[in-house]
Amino acid sequence: AENPTETLDYSYEQMLQQTSNKINAVLAANDGLANSVISAQNARKLGKIPVTGQDATAEGIQHILVGEQCMTVYKAVKAEADAAAKAAISLINGQTPATNGTTANKDKQTPSVLLTPVAVTKANINDTVIKDGTVYDAAALYSALGVKPAD
Repeated sequence: AENPTETLDYSYEQMLQQTSNKINAVLAANDGLANSVISAQNARKLGKIPVTGQDATAEGIQHILVGEQCMTVYKAVKAEADAAAKAAISLINGQTPATNGTTANKDKQTPSVLLTPVAVTKANINDTVIKDGTVYDAAALYSALGVKPAD
C-alpha cells in the first residue's frame, strides 16, 4: 500500500523543484501531510510559509507552538464519542438517533450528527486541546519543546 505522507513528500519536492522553491502557502489535508511540507521547507532552508493541517495531532500542535504551522482543525474527541454513543444507544433500543443535519450520500441525503470543528491556533491552544485534556499532557507538550505556556 502507498503511504500518503511519502507520496506528498515526493509531490511537494516536485512542486518546489517546478516552482524554483516559490510556494507561498500550503493547506494540507491533515497534520501528517503538513509535517511533510514543514520538513521539506526546513530541509531546503526555505523559511516559514503559512501551513495549515487538520486533526490537531500532537505533532501539529507542536508545529503551531514553535510557529511552523498556522493552525489545525480540531474535532473534540469527547464530543465525537458522546455523539456516537448516543446514536448507538438509540439504535440498540430500536429508535432513530437524533440528528441535526444531513450529509450528501450519492443520490440521497443521509441524516447526520454534525459537530462544529474548531480552528486551533497558538492563541487558543490552552482554551481548546489543552483544556479538553483528553489527548494532551500540557506540561509534557510544552516541556518537550522548551516553550512556555501562554498565559
